[in-house]
Amino acid sequence: MKRTTLSLILSAALIGTIAPLQASAQAAVATGKVAAGSPSAIVLNSSTAILNTLETKRADFSRNRASLQSFVDSQFGALFDRNYAARMVLGKYARGASEAEIAGFGQALQGSLMRRYGSALLDFNTKLTVRVASERAVKNGEIVAVNAVYTAQRGQPLNVIYLFRKTGSQWKAFDVMFEGVSMVQTFRDQFAGPLSRKSIAQVTSDLRAGKISAEAN
Repeated sequence: MKRTTLSLILSAALIGTIAPLQASAQAAVATGKVAAGSPSAIVLNSSTAILNTLETKRADFSRNRASLQSFVDSQFGALFDRNYAARMVLGKYARGASEAEIAGFGQALQGSLMRRYGSALLDFNTKLTVRVASERAVKNGEIVAVNAVYTAQRGQPLNVIYLFRKTGSQWKAFDVMFEGVSMVQTFRDQFAGPLSRKSIAQVTSDLRAGKISAEAN
């Protein structure tokens, strides 16, 4: 569960984690330097910021979960295209849905993940090196896949693939793949049943009330 949760927050982050980030964390793609504003730079900068903040504010976050929630929200807003990811999770059920319904579902999904896995953010060992192994464009450049590798001392490397799309002038992630498993597909499969029986608004309400919950693993 913890490795899957890590892939989520280092995505921003739909959410996840790990004690101090090594100063030697690698910040270069295997084939060359990272271009400012590129998906690779976003992954590296966000990962470093998340790990450092989780370490330096661990005690504060433990005492004040609202502060932790605010931090996670800020990271998701900066890195993740939550509404597009929510639309992808909803799949065919998003047809005809309003933007408000899709946004509400995305917010409820993130909230459910935080309630279920938020405490894991405070328990991880954050001593990692981070590097981008590759960045490649797919679908005629409309999507960019970034393969990031997180390595702990004496631990097995954790490979996470982030899928980005451009929204306006910014690149934002909309899916995370861990060991070949797409988070969007995982949630799409999970909510297919509820969405076949209830409206988006009803499923959103159930998520907020804790009647159903998102399962990252």
